Amino acid sequence: MSLNNYFIYNAYIVNEKKIFRGDVLIQHGKINKIIKEGAAIDEICMANDTQFIDASDMYLLPGVIDEHVHFREPGLTHKGSFLSESKAAVAGGVTSVMDMPNVIPQTTTLTHWKEKMQLAEKKMYTNYAFYLAATDTNWEEIKHLDTKRVCGIKLFIGSSTGNMLISDSHVLEKILQFQKVPLVAHCEDESIIRANTESMKAVYGEDIPIGKHPLIRSEEACYLSSRNLIELAKKYNASLHILHISTAKELALFTKEFPSISGEICVAYLFFDDSHYQTLGTKMKCNPAIKTIDDKRELIKALSDTRIASIASDHAPHSAEEKNNTYLKAPSGIPMVQHTLPLMLELYWRKEIRLQTIVEKMCHAPARLFQIEKRGFIKENFYADLVLVNVNRSVKINSESIYYHCGWSPFENTELHTSIEKTFVNGVLAFDNGVFSNEPNGKPLFFNR
Repeated sequence: MSLNNYFIYNAYIVNEKKIFRGDVLIQHGKINKIIKEGAAIDEICMANDTQFIDASDMYLLPGVIDEHVHFREPGLTHKGSFLSESKAAVAGGVTSVMDMPNVIPQTTTLTHWKEKMQLAEKKMYTNYAFYLAATDTNWEEIKHLDTKRVCGIKLFIGSSTGNMLISDSHVLEKILQFQKVPLVAHCEDESIIRANTESMKAVYGEDIPIGKHPLIRSEEACYLSSRNLIELAKKYNASLHILHISTAKELALFTKEFPSISGEICVAYLFFDDSHYQTLGTKMKCNPAIKTIDDKRELIKALSDTRIASIASDHAPHSAEEKNNTYLKAPSGIPMVQHTLPLMLELYWRKEIRLQTIVEKMCHAPARLFQIEKRGFIKENFYADLVLVNVNRSVKINSESIYYHCGWSPFENTELHTSIEKTFVNGVLAFDNGVFSNEPNGKPLFFNR
């Protein structure tokens, strides 16, 4: 019986700002040996059941760590589940995910966090961790969380999601002084959004055009909320990660003087702009709203400098029936996790980003930001979370190739110039050219804190 030992040879290995030709030996779930081109292969010890994989002309990357997903379990499994969405993730080269708390029941207590961890066991093709959401009333829960197992605290600032909106400034200040786990934030000013919505209703009634979404959830709503939270974080010297930056204006808030304050970009904002509402309608409705072509261009530029730390999916599936609704009734969110890496490789193909930068923002940076134990890099004795990418095989996104439970993507009929060939999770070949391993092999993430 195979112990999942693999020898990947002749790969172009992309790791820590370098690309080099080499081989990787996987044994017992970890990277046992990395051999640069020219080294003697007979110097390493291979098990008799080692499987050889010829990676000639292909790139071997660390598995993507997606710090921002909504897999919808528990309570919303008509949209997606741990099993379905993690399968989609590994098909896209994602090997670890951090799942958000807006499920049913919301993950605002340690009891609900533990129940969610138990529910995920043996269902996840990816490795996994879960956020705890902050509220005005759960400070005691936050104080007693397990820093080695809870990936972070999610702050909803100015934009309400259930009862998770933080309105008490004293509670917020307490949390910002709590430095045991990373703080991540959704920043939109609710008062501005409400005022904009009422103004649109005065003109259009209940039939607001979808194209007004970026005017309702406006640049001003995003910028003011992000700026105010960042100023408060500076006051308390807090580490803070602002999620899904959607405007060029917000990028100026991230400076070298405050390296502990960082930003995330999600891939949909790099491919869509407000001109696409006319054709895609509510399929591209998400919060914050996708905005102008100038915002999109500046966000792409920011990937290659220090203004943006990480790239994520904000994978948020809804059923086609839910999405096929009027603007005010259609939920916000886009299924993305299967296509984030392939789409970023499309930007590489267009020469808008380097492969090394993709790996930095999607693999290394999340591992550093969240202090993940032995993942996010191609290093000896690290877990063998790896993805093999073929830059010479084009694929088309269509209904047959989509693994999301919801069954749709706003990128359907898009031709991609690269393909995800194989994805390894904990040394197991979880995805191999459209074929999944028989059983999920994802494990809980642990954090060096």
